[in-house]
Amino acid sequence: MVKIRHLTIFVFTLFSLQLSAQTARKYSNEFLAIGVGARALGMSGAFVSAASDVTSGYWNPAGLTGINAKFQGALMHAEYFAGIAKYDYGALATRIDKKSVIGLSVVRFGVDDIPDTSELIDANGVINYDRILTFSAADYAFMLSYARELKEGLSVGGTAKVVHRKVGDFAKSWGFGIDAGIQYTKKSWKFAAMARDVSSTFNAWSFNLTDAQRATFAATNNTIPENSLEITLPTLTLGSAKSFEFGKKFTLLTELNLQTTFDGMRNTLIRDKTFSSSPVFGFEAGFKNIVFLRGGVGNFQTIVNDAGDGRQMTFQPNLGLGLKIKGVTIDYALTDIGDQSTALFSNVFSLRFDINAAKSSSTKTQETK
Repeated sequence: MVKIRHLTIFVFTLFSLQLSAQTARKYSNEFLAIGVGARALGMSGAFVSAASDVTSGYWNPAGLTGINAKFQGALMHAEYFAGIAKYDYGALATRIDKKSVIGLSVVRFGVDDIPDTSELIDANGVINYDRILTFSAADYAFMLSYARELKEGLSVGGTAKVVHRKVGDFAKSWGFGIDAGIQYTKKSWKFAAMARDVSSTFNAWSFNLTDAQRATFAATNNTIPENSLEITLPTLTLGSAKSFEFGKKFTLLTELNLQTTFDGMRNTLIRDKTFSSSPVFGFEAGFKNIVFLRGGVGNFQTIVNDAGDGRQMTFQPNLGLGLKIKGVTIDYALTDIGDQSTALFSNVFSLRFDINAAKSSSTKTQETK
């Protein structure tokens, strides 16, 4: 029970630190930085140029114009930290006309069944285990995307997103933001730019704490959170991809991205007081457009070595597999949470399916498959 109580205090402390700020902060709404779809995750998220399916609503809404089916859907489930955290994603997109596509995506990242021992001891000082309750800490994002092909090879798109974050009955927030993207295709090359939170995303927090919960904050020397406004600053990702064909059976897609944040200095390869940039590389090798092998590397950081007498470079490697049978694609990704030394890997599975698919694929889509 001591461990459970410490866990509860830790959760309250964590969220008091996260939610008390009223200005733009680093790592705001970080659950939206994880990524969706095992195909993209297997490529380490180097996907803003190659995106051409329903997951483009997240990666780059301009890529939705690459969908050839009347409807295309996707589902994904992943678990992190030995199954403690659950990450789920679902999306559906449909063509409006020959040049326009609309899509809806939903993301949930949550930890469920967290013990709440803030009222374990009653007013008389007696421990009553029946007073232990559980709650969930969950983040939700609802994204509505629209894309249009302006001319052959050039597409633009935007995503309006509503963010809802909830910590039991203690705290909740609602937020709104906009993403915007562009893609340009020239023969076997694709170029793209993706601006997340281009409008800045605003999360308005409200709190509903009982007297016992306020006492827990006070007893652990934590500031009691008050209603606040959390701001997520824009990020920009630039990308280029190139596809290769080796005979009639083998294909290769490579992509290089440069991800830049503007919320201050981070531990990245390129950094300044106002911005931080990091490269991401991914590839996808295909056989007969049926079987795919993927890999990528990103999240480069410099850390102090185990001996404490120097620094070393770390990175995050990813691997993935894909199987496409007619209009159904099953993807798998093996992702490392941190760097190659920790070996804390997570298994990610996703499903993509077409409804009323076109008889033949457009040139644009073939170049990205």
